[in-house]
Parts: sequence; structure tokens; C-alpha cells
Amino acid sequence: MSTFKPSDSKKEEFRKYLERAGVMDALTKVLVSLYEETEKPNDALEYIRKNLGDITENGLEIDTLKKELDDARAKINELREKLVKYEVDETND
Repeated sequence: MSTFKPSDSKKEEFRKYLERAGVMDALTKVLVSLYEETEKPNDALEYIRKNLGDITENGLEIDTLKKELDDARAKINELREKLVKYEVDETND
């Protein structure tokens, strides 16, 4: 029975994908927080699941806030353009 072994380039490509997606950073943060716990939990895997979920939820909240900020900036620009047009119309009257 032989086992499938991906090529080094595929491994490197997958590693880069995980880094771009933020997976490596999230896992590192959770593992560091586990390491820094003075009293280690009995179930390390459960600790990782719980704390990784917290990181993911924070990431989703950040994405939502970024979208709201982009929308607000677009609205501000739209209103600025209207104001400039209004000021130009007022000076032409």
C-alpha cells in the first residue's frame, strides 16, 4: 500500500494559501494563548476550538465594520460632490 505524497511545490502553494487566508495567524494566536495559560486545560483541543471560534467571530465583525466604513466613505464622497455642485449652481445664479 503506497501513500500519496504531494510535491513540495504543492505543499508550498498550500502553505501560502493558508497564510493569505489568515489561518496560520489565527492558529498561532490560539496556540500562543494556550501556551501562556498558567493552568493548562484538561482538553486542549476543546480550548483550541473555543478560542479559535472567538478569533473567527472577531474577524467577521471586523469585515462587517470595514464594509460599513467603505459605505460611509462612499456616502460622504457623494454628499461632497452634491455640495460642490450646489455651490457652483448658487454662484452662477
